[in-house]
Amino acid sequence: MSELNPFVIAQRQLDECARILNLDDSVREILRVPMRELHVSIPVRMDNGKIRVFQGFRVQYNDARGPTKGGIRFHPDETIDTVRALAAWMTWKASVVDIPLGGGKGGVICNPKEMSQGELERLSRAYIQAISQIVGPEKDVPAPDVYTTPQIMAWMMDEFSKIHQKNQFGLITGKPLELGGSAGRGDATARGGCYTIREAAKHVGLDLKGATVAIQGFGNAGNFAASLVCSLFGCKVIAVSDSKGGIVNEAGLVGEAVLKHKANTGSVVGFPGSKPISNEELLELDVDILIPAALENVITDANAGNIKAKIMCELANGPTTPEADDILYKNGVHVIPDFLANAGGVTVSYFEMVQNFYMYYWDEELVHQRLDKKMTSAYHATLQASNKYGINMRKAAYVVAVGRVVEAMRLRGRL
Repeated sequence: MSELNPFVIAQRQLDECARILNLDDSVREILRVPMRELHVSIPVRMDNGKIRVFQGFRVQYNDARGPTKGGIRFHPDETIDTVRALAAWMTWKASVVDIPLGGGKGGVICNPKEMSQGELERLSRAYIQAISQIVGPEKDVPAPDVYTTPQIMAWMMDEFSKIHQKNQFGLITGKPLELGGSAGRGDATARGGCYTIREAAKHVGLDLKGATVAIQGFGNAGNFAASLVCSLFGCKVIAVSDSKGGIVNEAGLVGEAVLKHKANTGSVVGFPGSKPISNEELLELDVDILIPAALENVITDANAGNIKAKIMCELANGPTTPEADDILYKNGVHVIPDFLANAGGVTVSYFEMVQNFYMYYWDEELVHQRLDKKMTSAYHATLQASNKYGINMRKAAYVVAVGRVVEAMRLRGRL
């Protein structure tokens, strides 16, 4: 369905922002499409000796504020429109937290769960060979995303270093610590989101100690969020879910125990002492804070009216449709939009780039301090725009981010 096409949604969000900012039509047309995209065919010899050809993409959306930056996804259902949308959102994400980067994204259509380590390594190296002419520390810096890991980043960095015949640690972020990775990168997305929750709670007058939380999605961001809202703020996580279903316990769930159960069984479902709940039911629970941390388009005009949370922090990319946004705003749900809420990842990736450039590495405490400062400043800039224009937080985040990109383009003489 075109209305759920993530790139169509990204364009609609931009169009609305352009209307609020009264941007010239020519400026809007430039910002509606990527400045560059590369489609590649990647032949890889599989373990059975046969060659299989994978399709891959790299999209560089806008580089007015600096080198493009964005993850690489290995997924069987990857599409160019998803990659385009995520590259656009990365542009706005880097801008809203005011780091000197543009937005990019990459993807390969494959199923890593059906591939051996050797096949994954050969695919990773072949992909970076295929896109090597348009990436680099001062051009476009990839990172891990869905089904890609620090190990995959290490292989890609090594392959790029071979091509250039020198170490190129700065090619990519999300690397292992031993190869120029940054302390604090593992939980950066969730931690950055938690800093915005703290600020949002002050705004809506919510006492976080004992506040109830439901989290849809128990992958990297979701499970770190479950742990951090408890350890940082004293919240009570009462429901979590994954692709197989969800669990609820009004008395609270212990994140580490749930994580161990999932590691042993493959799902949070069946956790002792919990009751089963569907992903759809979880979204509509009567909780203080809702954290969608799974897939896009899970909150639509069909269920937005049933959302009871006071604060919704979007750690997933694109979980809410534009129609749902309007309903949530009208109903007084304070939404921390995705490209603000989950910008902790790209912020610490930027910190990793900085550390790679001057070959001096920060401790975790310093990373957390600097991340907190960036996320807090970005949240308040967005809240200020929301109040100034009388618009919801997503539109406000767009106003802040797009305004900065347009100003950079104007100063560079591109407009």
